[in-house]
Amino acid sequence: MVKRRSLVSDYCPSARALDAIGDWWSLLIVRDAFDGMTRFGEFQKSLGIARNILSERLRTLTARGILEAVPAAAGGARQEYRLTAKGRDLFPVMVALRQWGEQHLFGPGERHSSLIERDSGRKVTLTVQTDDGRPIDADGAVILKVPESEKQRSPS
Repeated sequence: MVKRRSLVSDYCPSARALDAIGDWWSLLIVRDAFDGMTRFGEFQKSLGIARNILSERLRTLTARGILEAVPAAAGGARQEYRLTAKGRDLFPVMVALRQWGEQHLFGPGERHSSLIERDSGRKVTLTVQTDDGRPIDADGAVILKVPESEKQRSPS
């Protein structure tokens, strides 16, 4: 198996974000946490994931500050996993991923879950816009990369 290369020092925010999240199991755990799941058993039942893989993903998400382990509300030795502020800031990422899936991965009329506002029942959507509020798409945006001359070698 090829060892995964760390992107923690990469100059691309997308690369660093992917390094922090880890893999698709981690995103599914975050999805379930947004859905109110907090217990190891709830995540395992929802995902059908092996205990050792779930343990490792929860440990990694906690170490990266996306989840926090807290004593269970019912007491005892058990703990719960809750989204931190950093984890809750993944909400737009999850909405964007969901919208892309709805648009491209379901056939016409095919049923799927829906994301709605709790109070009004209205559908939640995400739009990309400039900092002055104008909508923008991929054709109107460009990434300004850090010039090679400005990159400094980071300590490993």
